Amino acid sequence: MSYSDCLSDLLCGEESSDIFSGESPGCSTDLESHDFVEESSIASFIEDERNFVPGFDYLSRFQSQSLDASAREESVAWILKVQAYHGFQPLTAYLSVNYLDRFLYSRRFPQTDGWPWQLLSAACLSLAAKMEEPLVPSLLDLQVEGAKYIFEPRTIRRMELLVLSVLDWRLRSITPFSFTGFFACKLDPTGAYIGFLISRATEIILSNIKEASFLEYWPSSIAAAAILCAANDIPNLPLVNPEHAESWCDGLSKDKIISCYRLMQDLVLDNSRRKSTKVLLPQLRVTIRARMRSSGSDSSSSSSTSSYKRRKLNNCLWVDDDKGNSE
Repeated sequence: MSYSDCLSDLLCGEESSDIFSGESPGCSTDLESHDFVEESSIASFIEDERNFVPGFDYLSRFQSQSLDASAREESVAWILKVQAYHGFQPLTAYLSVNYLDRFLYSRRFPQTDGWPWQLLSAACLSLAAKMEEPLVPSLLDLQVEGAKYIFEPRTIRRMELLVLSVLDWRLRSITPFSFTGFFACKLDPTGAYIGFLISRATEIILSNIKEASFLEYWPSSIAAAAILCAANDIPNLPLVNPEHAESWCDGLSKDKIISCYRLMQDLVLDNSRRKSTKVLLPQLRVTIRARMRSSGSDSSSSSSTSSYKRRKLNNCLWVDDDKGNSE
């Protein structure tokens, strides 16, 4: 008896000759058919993404200060630090923030930036890591990189259950990373820069995730805007009008993409200026110190005495300040 005869009883109505011939019955290998299926999937993501974001009035709660935007920013910054420390995927960090925002929208939260925010951040990050990471550190090892409070594992597990209950156990969310690959292909059909576009867009998305202003936009708009911003860093790529991004797939909003793109561009430029300032500051300090040394060599003994008094005064102030902080 042949091998195919032994498996004939396991076949579900298909001819065994079709199965073992290497051809896939009922499936087309046409590239256009594949593109159509992928585009329809992206369209379904756009249709469903509203189910995985906070409500439309979530941003207004921060604007009215009923929710603390600075506390959220600090929590997101901590999540990003832990993501970098453990080498988690960008998706893990984004999901963590997504869980945090959806929880805050659906549940009343203490008006404080203390331990409740830290506990919620740790629980959301733990859940996201369990969803996406092949290796998840212990709950104690997860609480690193400047955590203000350290919680027992059982406390975090109880918070995880509360988050799961509030989110109705819907953890497989639609995020901007669900769209970046598809949008990159639309922007660069040749495929020459797709890797860079996805990588740069991912960096832009994570660098702006702390900004509450982006809560106004859904994942598809954020992904389209990030790909457009990434394209600006490729000199050889033809300039793309953000208004044309709406044609990439059905269901995209031209106005939302353009608005998100402009906001993202402003923040990208601000981040670039900050980085350039950080590079210039050490050089400026070196120049100032060099000038101080050269002028100090020509100074009189009275100036050296006064500098000694200043150092002594500074030391006393530092000690007093240290004592004050420790009490």
